[in-house]
Amino acid sequence: MNLSMNALLQALNMDGIVQFLGIIILLVIIFLFFMFIRCFRIVPQAHVFVIERFGSFKCEWETGIHFLWPFIERIAGKVSLKEKVVDFKPQPVITKDNVTMQIDTVVFYKVTNAKQYIYGVERPLAAIENLSATTLRNIIGELELDSTLTSRDTINTNITAILDQATDRWGIKVERVELKNIIPPREIQDAMEKQMKAERERREKILQAEGDKKSQILVAEGEKESQILRAQAKKESQILEAEAEKQAMILKADAVREQKILEATGEAQAIELVQQAVAESLIKLNNASPNEKVIQLKSLEAFSKAADGKATKIIIPSEIQGLAGLATGLKSIVESDAPKQ
Repeated sequence: MNLSMNALLQALNMDGIVQFLGIIILLVIIFLFFMFIRCFRIVPQAHVFVIERFGSFKCEWETGIHFLWPFIERIAGKVSLKEKVVDFKPQPVITKDNVTMQIDTVVFYKVTNAKQYIYGVERPLAAIENLSATTLRNIIGELELDSTLTSRDTINTNITAILDQATDRWGIKVERVELKNIIPPREIQDAMEKQMKAERERREKILQAEGDKKSQILVAEGEKESQILRAQAKKESQILEAEAEKQAMILKADAVREQKILEATGEAQAIELVQQAVAESLIKLNNASPNEKVIQLKSLEAFSKAADGKATKIIIPSEIQGLAGLATGLKSIVESDAPKQ
């Protein structure tokens, strides 16, 4: 009985050991499986993994899938290649004219060399912050207060150049440094506000004076233009009146000339008609073959017309003297015929 019990116990112990060993082996297999899965690493975009083998630098993993040997290799650092922005707290600085002010900076940087970034400096952000603070103090110490307030671009450029050169051996590229705030002491702020107010008042007075000056100039120019326009209008009016008088005189002279031409033409035509009538009467008289008495009668008529003129002396031809008797006879005949009628 005792032997059977011991054999049973031994059998149970052997089964337990086997099960325990099976569980251990199963756990080891699962562990190794997960370890094998974890050996495959994926590097995301814009990132670089720095790999060490037995504690020394081996290589840099870029974007993609990679295999990491367990217990032999490890990831020393995961570096992002994206541009970063760091806002550092205000730093006390002293200007050349011994004015203490608070200035905070904003640094834009990115990693260009992952190996140098991991092995080049301990705590890179703290190094950049301290370097920017000391550089800012050196630059501001050479400037006076007014220059500091008005030379932001110059200060930014100088700090950027110095930090970029200093951080190059750390695998860091400083893209830009900006002065975010420049805070002078309260008394300096009050003095600046008073100065600014006085400057605004001065500019206001200057602008008002310039406005009054321009207004007076515009009024004077308006009066000048008005006088010029009135003078030009008067001149043009006088010119138009003179031209109108000239045209009237020309038209009047043309009318007189036309009238004289028409009168002369009428007189010439009248003389021509008289001469034509005389010529026709002579032709008719010649065609009628007048006798001597008729000729003497016509001579007498011509003499009477000549006597009616304004001449003071009249020369009577001898042929006309003989006609006197003929005229007396004709007169008596006319008088004797008159009562019969």
